[in-house]
Amino acid sequence: MSWLSSSQGVVLTAYHHSGKDQAVGESHGKGGEEATSSRRYGQYALNQEITKVKEKPPFDRSSSQDSVDELSMEDYWAELENIKKSSENRQEDQEVVVVKEPDEGELEEEWLKEAGLSNLFGESAEDPQESMVFLSTLTRTQAAAVQKRVETVSQTLRKKNKQYQIPDVRDIFAQQRESKEKAPDGTESQSVRTNENKYQGKDDQASNLDVGEKEQILPVPEETPASETDINLEVSFAEQAVNQKESSKDGTQKSQGNNTLLPNFRLPIDKTGTTRIGDLAPQDMKKVCYLALIELTALYDVLGIELKQQKAVKIKTKDSGLFCVPLAVLLEQDQKKVPGTKIPLIFQKLISRIEEGGLETEGLLRIPGAAIRIKNLCQELEAKFYEGTFNWDSVKQHDAASLLKLFVRELPQPLLSVEYLKAFQAVQNLPTKKQQLQALNLLVILLPDANRDTLKALLEFLQRVIDNKEKNKMTVMNVAMVMAPNLFMCHALDLKSSEQREFVMAAGTANIMNLLIKYQKLLWTIPKFLVNQVRKQNTENLKKDKKMMKKLLKKMAYDREKYEKQDKSANDADVPQGVIRVQAPHLSKVSMAIQLTEELKASDVLARFLSQESGIAQTLKKEELFLYEIGGNIGERCLDDETYMKDLYQLNPNAEWVIKSKPS
Repeated sequence: MSWLSSSQGVVLTAYHHSGKDQAVGESHGKGGEEATSSRRYGQYALNQEITKVKEKPPFDRSSSQDSVDELSMEDYWAELENIKKSSENRQEDQEVVVVKEPDEGELEEEWLKEAGLSNLFGESAEDPQESMVFLSTLTRTQAAAVQKRVETVSQTLRKKNKQYQIPDVRDIFAQQRESKEKAPDGTESQSVRTNENKYQGKDDQASNLDVGEKEQILPVPEETPASETDINLEVSFAEQAVNQKESSKDGTQKSQGNNTLLPNFRLPIDKTGTTRIGDLAPQDMKKVCYLALIELTALYDVLGIELKQQKAVKIKTKDSGLFCVPLAVLLEQDQKKVPGTKIPLIFQKLISRIEEGGLETEGLLRIPGAAIRIKNLCQELEAKFYEGTFNWDSVKQHDAASLLKLFVRELPQPLLSVEYLKAFQAVQNLPTKKQQLQALNLLVILLPDANRDTLKALLEFLQRVIDNKEKNKMTVMNVAMVMAPNLFMCHALDLKSSEQREFVMAAGTANIMNLLIKYQKLLWTIPKFLVNQVRKQNTENLKKDKKMMKKLLKKMAYDREKYEKQDKSANDADVPQGVIRVQAPHLSKVSMAIQLTEELKASDVLARFLSQESGIAQTLKKEELFLYEIGGNIGERCLDDETYMKDLYQLNPNAEWVIKSKPS
């Protein structure tokens, strides 16, 4: 097995819990000759030489939850060496930026802004009512996560002697404590209620452990695959973690066994329909993102893992071209050529070129193209791609694969985003595979649209490569080892670390890559408990709006009883009980009344409607049409075929049901 010498090697980006890890890296550097000055290749800092030795270094299994000594790391180190060779022949288009570490108060203030709670502090803090509806829908662990950050920001602002009023965190959460006998939509379990004081007290043991204590915590034993088959999306992940911690308080620890074997997770049937990313209207998706950030933070708090959001790095970038160009700029260019495109055209073309050569090619993605040839191809592509004069026949399959990896790693901001890259890396520190999967699910939701769409296209392609593993010899772990350094390393977050920690980070990121590939269909699902929280927020806002409207009508001397009667009759508009009216404004048959039954699914409604549709508009195809739930306690939601309409109707009786195509 390859290994790096103590004085020269690859500098890996590591997730550090505190300055303690930094000190380890520094002491490592002093123990012998200082590492040769590193140069940046693409988006990575690599030392000038990679020295291989036959002996495997001492490795403490307790420092990682995975049996990393059983993983073949050859592909990982080989990929790093290939990156170095390729980068030696590339022009440097960007400058290295040293990121100033913001103080804790600034980080927590940024967190509250990202969570949609900026009006809990600052100049608008005098009237935090705007966030009260939002806060009232939080689970106890989510509220604890928000409370902890509000306290930190309040203390920081007081130290800075800000002139505006600083809200007392007890006042902000007093309303929830009084009214919250149970969490919304059944998300609060009995064990959480019985331990209420844990989250209402001034100290939260899980979220206030210092780094030394965290590293002493033994990993929670993972359940057997048989009992972990189903992923529960109806209960908050953080609440589930609390339950697991409570159930294992006796301190008994079972042997983890071989954690490299991944369980066969699956989604249980949800009669109200599975909601996937892209199914919700933007206004509801925005609320989901706020909640996902709070839930992710609550999960990390409960498990004693530090989560610090990295501030976006401002660096000089190109405003045109293909490589080293921000995704947003690239897509803006591409949409002028192909309106509505969500994935960079060069990225799509490189994948297409690889697949044209056949996915059975042995060593696909692992065997690099010649570095000089890659450099020349890059220059040609920059000059000729958009003109349509580039000769794709000159691109060999392994060259296309190298160009694809080059594109990913040379993005000015990493594909997993600067803000959440450390959080992705920290997933390896979560005790069980289920919790790692839950965290990844929330992180995928939090990615910007362009990053998420491009990542999805990449993972789907990687899965197609793995589907041909019998011939190309690229198993999921081989692919994960090759792709991990291209996704998880970023020059802006690079820190010194010990040799052992480099090894742990390499194995950890490869395992995260493995999870991203294997469970990608699950990761693009929005948990039901988040959708239910959005429904509750919408319901509360509707009540608030109705009260305001009634007051307005009263002031205007209208009869309230007449208004309420009209409001009621408008909702019931000649539709009998147990019947829904489905509308299709884009089709010739505009609407249809359909009787609800226990077994009626969304696919049945579509089939029944389309069977009587003589001619679908020329711009539409049957496979492009979907049934939507619109209004009531949701903005707009595209239904999956397996949605049971009666169950959904009971959840949202005031919704309208519309057949239309998905927006591009």
